[in-house]
Amino acid sequence: MAPDCETELSKAQCKTLLKDGCWFVRNTYDFDQKEESDFWYIIKDSFGGMEEHSQNVRKKLRHSLRNFDYKLVDIELVKQKAYPIVKATFADYNVTDRKMNETVFNDYLSHCESNDYDYWAAFNKETLELVGFCAVHVFENSCEYGLIGFLPKYKHNATYPYYGFFYKLNEYYLGEKKFKYVSDGSRSITEHSNIQPFLIQNFKFRKAYCKLKIHYKWWFGIIVKILFPFRKLIPNKSVKAVLKMHEIFLNNQNN
Repeated sequence: MAPDCETELSKAQCKTLLKDGCWFVRNTYDFDQKEESDFWYIIKDSFGGMEEHSQNVRKKLRHSLRNFDYKLVDIELVKQKAYPIVKATFADYNVTDRKMNETVFNDYLSHCESNDYDYWAAFNKETLELVGFCAVHVFENSCEYGLIGFLPKYKHNATYPYYGFFYKLNEYYLGEKKFKYVSDGSRSITEHSNIQPFLIQNFKFRKAYCKLKIHYKWWFGIIVKILFPFRKLIPNKSVKAVLKMHEIFLNNQNN
């Protein structure tokens, strides 16, 4: 469901969801409210072409577009060739709070196939090598940029691959499809990639504030409350992420 379509869930609805096996339910609503809050989505709701960017960003965009072709592709190409890119991306960002192996990647693609997703690929113009890809979750009038990755050797060699990728995505969904907005998802808790600050600084994305509530399975809620006072001392990144989300939830409730 697109974030602008989410509504506040009742206790009965949350209880039903918790019975399905999840440990907690995160409920966001009042999307893009006027009041600032501690939780938000990162969105862009207009497209102004090259002219909307600074001279420095335009220079990097042109360099990126000279080096890479960005295209919509079939999921079969992603299944066959994208996993090494994802594996290398996770290693480059030193992501340790979630697993990424071939089984996890295939499960992710199975989820994509059961929903509405587009698949984008980046190719080296000179060698025709697949060097990056992105899965985009498409809703009726908006979309969310999902799993994205580039081979690190291109990311670090001053060819600026992400600049061209996001420009082409924005051009297609905002410029051609006339979507209401595009999103890079909700506030990042782990901030391992710094993609969201990059999009705000270089591509005029903004924070769409919203309300946040978290409903826990009773035993999991007790664990969270016990651990919360010690959140700064806990080394496990997955646990820290849950406790950080709980802190945002508490701050949101107090605003």
